[in-house]
Amino acid sequence: MATTYESNPEIKSERSMPDNLEDDSKPSGNESMMANGRGEHRSENEPPAVEINWDGDDRNPYNWSMTKRVYHTVLIGLFGFTVTYASSVYTPAVPEIMKAFNISEAVALLPFSLFLLGLGFGPVLAAPLSERFGRTATYMISLPLFALFIVGAGASQTLGSLVACRLLAGIFASPPLVVGAGTNADLWKPESRAVTATLFALCPYLGPALGPLVGGFAVAEKGWRWTQWIILFFSFVTLVAALGMKETYKKTILARQAKRTGVKVSPGPSGLVALKFVFYITFLRPIHMLYTEPIVIAWSVYIAFNFAVLYSFFAAFPFVYSTVYGFNIQQNGLTFISLAVGSILASITVILGDRLWYQKQHAVRTRKWSNGIVPPEYRLHSAMIGGFGLPVGLFWFAWTAKADVHWISSVIAAVFIAWGNLCVFMSGLLYLLDVYEVLLGASAIAATSLLRYVLAAVFPLFITPMYTHLHVGWATSVFGFVSVALTPIPWVLFRWGPDLRQRSKLAKSSVPTINT
Repeated sequence: MATTYESNPEIKSERSMPDNLEDDSKPSGNESMMANGRGEHRSENEPPAVEINWDGDDRNPYNWSMTKRVYHTVLIGLFGFTVTYASSVYTPAVPEIMKAFNISEAVALLPFSLFLLGLGFGPVLAAPLSERFGRTATYMISLPLFALFIVGAGASQTLGSLVACRLLAGIFASPPLVVGAGTNADLWKPESRAVTATLFALCPYLGPALGPLVGGFAVAEKGWRWTQWIILFFSFVTLVAALGMKETYKKTILARQAKRTGVKVSPGPSGLVALKFVFYITFLRPIHMLYTEPIVIAWSVYIAFNFAVLYSFFAAFPFVYSTVYGFNIQQNGLTFISLAVGSILASITVILGDRLWYQKQHAVRTRKWSNGIVPPEYRLHSAMIGGFGLPVGLFWFAWTAKADVHWISSVIAAVFIAWGNLCVFMSGLLYLLDVYEVLLGASAIAATSLLRYVLAAVFPLFITPMYTHLHVGWATSVFGFVSVALTPIPWVLFRWGPDLRQRSKLAKSSVPTINT
């Protein structure tokens, strides 16, 4: 693909921004524009257009060696692991925090919940950072700031300071999670993306699962402040590992090259116009899609509820295993290994589903039509299977977490819950990206991200009262009944998704249906 340095390399579709923010011109299909950015003829004194073959360019991440791409993929997973580990490692400290500040459990959970709320508003911060400085700089700017506020949380002498520092740490922890999906898309072609995207998504699930395990031993041996100090160790290791990280964002790569070669670059929108555009893409359009797009509504509710249930267990597990089985803080932490095991099994399931269904369809369609475009509905098989894991695991946990039933039974049930949770999550994200393409897909995912982190922040606050009054069986069964109601969503979309896509004003219309 021929690309000209002096223009903004990103193609803007008419539906990527509100009418009052659209540029005066529409770039041509080969991404080439004149030096002044508006298609006018150059004067004799203006530098000529400099075109490159981006598909064959060594700077194109698609053309990097396998080793280099794997290195960058592992890095974004490590970033995701570090910041999500920080979310849950705090939870074993709640009893000690209650004593230290003489507060209730609900108030002691606020630093945990507000950290999650900070993660939910990540796109609003990550998008302008990524557009202005590139993806790599976004990682390297946000993580040190995140670590700085973790230092503040660990050194807090008042509850207000702890709450504020954890909230700000959550906000600056969010860019790696948001930008990571974009980096993965930069590195791998769509037909290879399911495996790497699944492994990237696994890390933010392993982080919260292992947080209470490490945090439990840290609190027992060193006190609650060490739950924060350990985060700094992971942050330091991640930053050192990322020293060899290269830029993957095409727009940033071409802009930097243009600057080095002295080619005139259209500055693009700036100031208030740029802020309005970013705010629209990262917040207003996701909110709009949450009430106008049935596909986004369905997946956002499904994924958000599952995510909220998962984070509810960070309050429910200590309550259940302490009151029913008399576990201490270290033993409570060990029960979270079940969530890690379930997440790993889910990753294997999603990868196998990609190989058994999606890749086979890709090969068939490549032979028949040469384009290899596969209907998005073939992304849904893992969710269709894994969706049953949630209600099965929840009801299993609900009625076996009893003193007269061995604790291992409820722990195994949690494996099924985590397995189903990640299967649904990954299928949903891949499906949304296929349906809405890159820019609109980012807004669709931002919508699900916002809703799931808001619910995840709220649910743990009422878990202990809920489990106290309804007891373990019925409290967990409430979640089970809701999950049963949501289980048909991927099946419904597999059957009627093509019709919904055709009716949508935003969904990609060129994608074939499952019957073609």
